[in-house]
Amino acid sequence: MSCYCELPKLRYLIIMLKQKVKYITVFLLLATSTIATNAQQFGGNPPSIKWKQVNTPVAKVIFPAGLDSAGIRVADIVQRMNSAIQPTIGYQQKQVSILLQNQTIIPNAYVGLAPFRSEFYLTPDQNSFEIGSLPWTDQLAIHEFRHVQQYNNFNVGLSKTMHMLFGESGQAFANSAAIPNWFFEGDAVFNETHVSEQGRGRLPYFLNGYRALWDAGRDYSWMKLRNGSLRDYTPDWYPLGYMMVAYGREKYGDDFWKNVTHDAAAFHGLFYPLQKAIKKYSGESFQQFRKDGLNYFKQQFANDKRLLINNPLQHFIGDEEYPAYIDDRTIIYMKSTYDELPRFVINTNGQERSIGIRSVSLDNYFNYHDGKVVYAAYRPDIRWNYRDYSELQVLDIATGKESRITKRSKYFSPAFSNDGKSIVAVQVSPAGKNELHILDAGTGKLISVVPNKEYLFFTYPKFYGTAELVSAVRNREGKMSLAVINIKTGKAKYLLPFSYQPITFPTVHQDTVYFSATSGINDRLFAIPVNSGKLSEINHASGTPSEYETAISANKIAYVQFTAFGYKLNQMDKSLVQWTPLPDNKIPGGLPDFKISALKRDSSSDLLPTITDKPLQVTNYNKAHHLFNFHSLIPNFSDPNYTIALEGENVLNTFQSQLSFNYNRDEGYKQFGFAAIYGALFPYISGGADYTLDRRGYYKGNNVYWNENDVHAGFELPLNLSAGKQTTYMSIGSDLYYSSTAFQQAYQSQFHNRDYTYLNNYISFTSHIQQARKNIYPRLGESLVLNYKSTVSGLSANQLLASGTFYLPGLFNNHNLVINAAHQQKGQDNGIDFSNNFPFSRGYTAENLHNMNKIGANYHFPIAYPDAGVANAIYFMRIRANLFYDYTRVTDFYTNGTTFKGNFRSAGAEVFFDTKWFNEQPLTFGIRYSYLQDNDIFGGSGRNRVEIVLPVSFF
Repeated sequence: MSCYCELPKLRYLIIMLKQKVKYITVFLLLATSTIATNAQQFGGNPPSIKWKQVNTPVAKVIFPAGLDSAGIRVADIVQRMNSAIQPTIGYQQKQVSILLQNQTIIPNAYVGLAPFRSEFYLTPDQNSFEIGSLPWTDQLAIHEFRHVQQYNNFNVGLSKTMHMLFGESGQAFANSAAIPNWFFEGDAVFNETHVSEQGRGRLPYFLNGYRALWDAGRDYSWMKLRNGSLRDYTPDWYPLGYMMVAYGREKYGDDFWKNVTHDAAAFHGLFYPLQKAIKKYSGESFQQFRKDGLNYFKQQFANDKRLLINNPLQHFIGDEEYPAYIDDRTIIYMKSTYDELPRFVINTNGQERSIGIRSVSLDNYFNYHDGKVVYAAYRPDIRWNYRDYSELQVLDIATGKESRITKRSKYFSPAFSNDGKSIVAVQVSPAGKNELHILDAGTGKLISVVPNKEYLFFTYPKFYGTAELVSAVRNREGKMSLAVINIKTGKAKYLLPFSYQPITFPTVHQDTVYFSATSGINDRLFAIPVNSGKLSEINHASGTPSEYETAISANKIAYVQFTAFGYKLNQMDKSLVQWTPLPDNKIPGGLPDFKISALKRDSSSDLLPTITDKPLQVTNYNKAHHLFNFHSLIPNFSDPNYTIALEGENVLNTFQSQLSFNYNRDEGYKQFGFAAIYGALFPYISGGADYTLDRRGYYKGNNVYWNENDVHAGFELPLNLSAGKQTTYMSIGSDLYYSSTAFQQAYQSQFHNRDYTYLNNYISFTSHIQQARKNIYPRLGESLVLNYKSTVSGLSANQLLASGTFYLPGLFNNHNLVINAAHQQKGQDNGIDFSNNFPFSRGYTAENLHNMNKIGANYHFPIAYPDAGVANAIYFMRIRANLFYDYTRVTDFYTNGTTFKGNFRSAGAEVFFDTKWFNEQPLTFGIRYSYLQDNDIFGGSGRNRVEIVLPVSFF
């Protein structure tokens, strides 16, 4: 056989090639920042963007040219706010870089370590209930800068030691282990509520999740509330964190959390440091503290009507959203469940009929008119990850045919005109302008732009007749009203006085506008005729506390209620509805503080309205600034290799670099390396070099030693081809490697030094439909890889790998049939061995042979959803299984040139555990049993194999 089974002669001396690592590895899974989850995009902006900056001691605000006012506003807010709120978190300060990203439509932001920076995504959300109605840059600044202060002040004790040893990733790991994500976000939500006159801590919508659980009598365990569930609705950690933080400050003082988190980040008490610190400063056990905190808020909803549930074991049912009447008997809405993809559904007399799957979108909003549905679908840019679009799709419910009527647009909340010939949509441009566009409903062609002389922010516009529009609007202060807007002149008639109470989901029926608005601790339905301007509250028998998304027909009214089992559609006869006139024409109740007096307790309360813009110097930002921004020292121990790497990334996230040292225990060699990748051009450009001392081989019973020099450079085209209902990626690249071998002096008389160059060419393609929450894999999809390596000088060698995985639906919703196939072939007289990525039959010891072909079948299915954990350390969300069969056929050659052929067949089962560790970090591991139908000639004996399956990226 080939040289794997017999010691090679000189010309067969194998020098194993190791693929160079191009991307930055992770310190530990837990080392990723608590705040920056899936936020950073490498090389995400086109090189045409020119960057400006405002530099202050507190923050360096970096922004695209033309956004000076936004950059200055953010800098003014964080400067004024910093000293005012330091007493409640600590006085340590290090300047942070804040990037304002204006190319994406996703409303988001993050602060993260490794490197220390923040990014604000500047397109606001349409739904004012979600995050509020404050000016978007103000909202992001007062929330995200609190995270900056957290990281600055959590660099103490053992966390500081980790920072000194491993850099920012070391601190990120320690902070994440000591302080839970609910505190990071709860404290930031408290801050946004404290320094403004709104904030999520004053929005009933923010607490809807827990309120619904309480109303349904769902008393979930702490670990279930922290980790979530695949079969039951659980709120995320933001409202949980706010309730804990607000209760702690209310009962134990404004410096309570500063003391608790200082001790926790320092790891006083070492294990469970936060729980011990809470016990120290409150006198209560952590279990009692969290129980009291939740009960404090639960008591404020004591008057809610309990939800009647026929099945006490009922799990999540599904969301029914944005209803629209076709007639009194028929209603259309968006339906989404944990088992199925979001789809348009028509319900006639209680019988549902699916119309079509919704394309990938940021929300479930749509508008209906005369057999047509219009909504905004998400489409990423083909190359630049920070640039994406919101394009209008029109669905014909009779045929199920869907058409895209706008391209590369940024439209939101579209609605048809009364005759169905026009569409109004909110347009948010990268320059920050907010406009109402009137479009042709058939072609998407722009008909007119409504003037916006008062610089309003429009949400959920609707046509009112042919010459006017109705929209919920935000003014420059972040206050809201309901406006009737002249399409030609843009002149606005306000139906309500401006206030900080959010207003959303207006619907027009004849002369009356129906809408939802915050009224005290509830979100209620209201109606106002445009001509009379007389506001009324809509009351009905059910009296639910959260009512949204009104639909009106000739004789019926429908609305959506938030419940523990999903958004529930309610319908009733108009005759049963009571209209309560509001004499002062104001939405009653104001914004609640939920009895948290700490929101008004110190001088930083309501600070935001007092901050005025001051002139700050704007200068150019050099894209090459601090290019080698080394931030972390990363250990990576994977026996026999023990590596430590100094890793860097610039603030613009266009250049990543790595200096590394690796010790191989098997051979005893030492390797010094550098690798870098530049992502600001259309192709990624990568390169690097390695120098290896004391490589060792075995020849004629003796060790042979040599040194190696390796240099590599390459490019990659990362393409995002996602569109409609498909998520699609393609990557095309090529790397050139040069390697030279110098035998050490004692062996130079026996062996000649050699050098060679080879190319590594590859194409990868992945495409799949959307995936429901409980789906193990997409129900349709494929992943293909083609890789060809070939020497170009020095030696003769080549290797081709083609592999594919195909995802198919199983017998039931959450079952998958997965087929994989692969072919690999290398030259018979290869002078070197390339790295082997062939997916060999499971259970066998894999080798890199001349010709290998594999086919495999897998059937994945869920077994149980335990929703249970142990000691706040490991939580089991799902147990699932896979039945598999692998067949590999190989051909190779003995050293005498004769042919070897062999089969490697295995069948078996795998059991996987989808878990979360320490209430935050998802991790899947499993156990595999393989029955070998053929001899394992390259490895152990016996036909039965049991293996532990661990995640590749655990370290």
